[in-house]
Amino acid sequence: MSYMSDKYFADTNILVYAFDKREPEKQQIAQEILITLGSSYNLTISTQVLQEFFVTITRKLQPAFSFEVAYELVEEFACYPIVEINFQMILAAIKRNQQGYVSFWDALIIEAALKNNCNILLSEDMQDGQFIDNQLIIKNPFKK
Repeated sequence: MSYMSDKYFADTNILVYAFDKREPEKQQIAQEILITLGSSYNLTISTQVLQEFFVTITRKLQPAFSFEVAYELVEEFACYPIVEINFQMILAAIKRNQQGYVSFWDALIIEAALKNNCNILLSEDMQDGQFIDNQLIIKNPFKK
């Protein structure tokens, strides 16, 4: 995967896998993405991604992270470009969801990526290779 010529958006699962020791292969890939793209400020996330990340690592990971550690990790992600979810993005996500091919939450991720002019959305949950609005392509970095 060539990282530097494109503008990337990370779905929540990229952040979670970077800290999930139960999936060592995925953890290594996610950490590489965060290090490579994060250090070049070429990886965007959204307020939704940060919220989902916090909930996932404090409630769903085993062992779960403490609230204090999770808080610190969320704080550390402040160095990334962050898209704040706004009312217009919510309305656009509702319309995209009504088209029937993505959930509302995935549609909101897509809207955040488009808002920041990203051309690659890194996600394990969405359809790999799907092209959206002639601007954004979904890539599953964990797909073999």
